[in-house]
Amino acid sequence: MTTSTINVRVNSQLKDEADSLFSDLGLNMSSAITLFLKAAVREDGIPFAITREKPNATTLAALAEARGMTTDKTAYPRYHSTEQMFKDILG
Repeated sequence: MTTSTINVRVNSQLKDEADSLFSDLGLNMSSAITLFLKAAVREDGIPFAITREKPNATTLAALAEARGMTTDKTAYPRYHSTEQMFKDILG
């Protein structure tokens, strides 16, 4: 069987982390990529679920606070002018 070369550009840190992981699993980068490609062909698609990244706790808290600002109008000050807002912020 003949082989082909695939050149892939990835972040250096990602490559190093993947190399370390694959080494722990007894694989090299070429073997790991071959496993991925075989699984993709077998599954007739990407062999794992592709989902959006979930927000961290800080982002979730900020989103909850923003929702609160729109629903509880008494808990957060409202301003009718920038002058009033700056006076309140700056004291």
